[in-house]
Amino acid sequence: MSDQLSADIVVIGSGIVGSLAAHRLAAQGASVLILEAGPRVDRGRIVSNFRNSPRKSDFMSPYPFSSWAPHPVYQPVENNYLVQAGPYPYKAEYIRMVGGTTWHWAAQAWRVLPNDLRLKTLYGVGRDWPIDYETLEPWYARAEQALGVCGNAEDDQSGRGGGPFPPRSQGFPLPMLPWSPYTHAFAAKAAAAGFRFCDEPSARASQPYEGRPACCGMNNCTPICPIGAQYSGDAHATLAERAGARLIENAVAFQLERAGGGKIAAVHYQAPDGSKSRLAARSFIVAANGLETAKLLLLSEVANASDQVGRNLMDHTGTDLVMLTKDALWPGRGPVTQGSICSWRDGEFRRHHAAFRHSLKNAVPNAAVTARALREGLIGPDLDARIRHDAARYVRLATLLETLPLPTNRVTLGERKGPSGLPTLRIHYDVGDYVRAGAAVAEQDYDRLVTTFAAERLSEAGGWQNRHDIMGATIMGSDPANSVVDADCRTHDHENLFLATTGVIPAAGVVEPTLTAAALVLRMAELIGRTV
Repeated sequence: MSDQLSADIVVIGSGIVGSLAAHRLAAQGASVLILEAGPRVDRGRIVSNFRNSPRKSDFMSPYPFSSWAPHPVYQPVENNYLVQAGPYPYKAEYIRMVGGTTWHWAAQAWRVLPNDLRLKTLYGVGRDWPIDYETLEPWYARAEQALGVCGNAEDDQSGRGGGPFPPRSQGFPLPMLPWSPYTHAFAAKAAAAGFRFCDEPSARASQPYEGRPACCGMNNCTPICPIGAQYSGDAHATLAERAGARLIENAVAFQLERAGGGKIAAVHYQAPDGSKSRLAARSFIVAANGLETAKLLLLSEVANASDQVGRNLMDHTGTDLVMLTKDALWPGRGPVTQGSICSWRDGEFRRHHAAFRHSLKNAVPNAAVTARALREGLIGPDLDARIRHDAARYVRLATLLETLPLPTNRVTLGERKGPSGLPTLRIHYDVGDYVRAGAAVAEQDYDRLVTTFAAERLSEAGGWQNRHDIMGATIMGSDPANSVVDADCRTHDHENLFLATTGVIPAAGVVEPTLTAAALVLRMAELIGRTV
């Protein structure tokens, strides 16, 4: 065991939230050390890896697998890093390398609604947040500036809020990215049938922004934006280093060491060769994604007096509609997602069933329609004609359903150890009646949409889908007896230990949690910065 340099703050994880925190604190003059479990890989190598990968449908295939910092693998063979112990498989995907999982996200950058933060009070289900929207709003604005979010100011009634959009104190940093012809065509027909279709705010440059080029519509946002128009967490990892932070890659944290007075004294980490080191600091920020953060706390036996670490696991578990429309709409140009049907984002119905949103997917569908045609035995000119016909009419809507924090949905340490010698993770997850009731209403929308577009609903539609939006495993709350962190993301049990992760989110809503986590961590970093 070797002792490394101490620092004011150690940040564990260099994804978007960890890097945002490190940059803000380093810019305020604090000495900051960042530990990243995986390696640093540049964009060119990732693009090359994807170009050469035979598994184009596997969005993890371009990213390196490190035996010392393993992540879940599902193709070509599942590695069972997440051991499924519940009735429904919770197959999360995440990247362990400098920059984290925002390398291959689709950049949706939504705010929660004020009512999402008062779910228990208003509708009698789930939990309330220990913070109100008005407190969080200015930090949303700063997070949007940091990520370079583009959006449609008209959708939110010029900032007054209403419907599917919350109030805003200022406009988006970047103008809305023009919709593709496919998005225009779908939105017009859906709106005529009574569906409220909205632009999706995204952390994607609609014009040059802080060194990022404008989106050129390559339709390769996932698994990797080849030109860097889409925000990825490595941007703030680099900015943090320029501000004076030191980043140590390939450093897997495995223990938080307790000191007297309820504080954390140090973090222990190991290198790929198995050697171990210790880092002392005044404050610690764990930003190792929703599952890996819970894993480190469980390994260290810290921050868990409430027995809530790993519990209340949520996602936007949902269903899909896949259909072939009568008329050609021509998906596959522009970003992989641009808009959503937001008719069911909030209302009194939440007393009885989950809120949800239908996100229109715009990825090139050639692989999906080809596979279907091959299963039907088509070859030669007939195969070519079918691909051309179906690819022009293929529509997929991914429905994101609001899940509730259930203590029985949880992640624990597995009995089996991975290549690094650390335990794998065991997941128990189920879809509750609240979500099932919402899915039944979503099915009614599917029927209307199939009729509206005179479409054929494909047989491969249906079934539950996880959206890889990990929430709740280190849940936020005002009561230390039933939560892990407070409104400042400080752990109840240790005054100098903070969690920067989507795992703190106590109410899932229907939108991706990344922007919310970014807002929370900027607010948290401001608080920590005043004490160092």
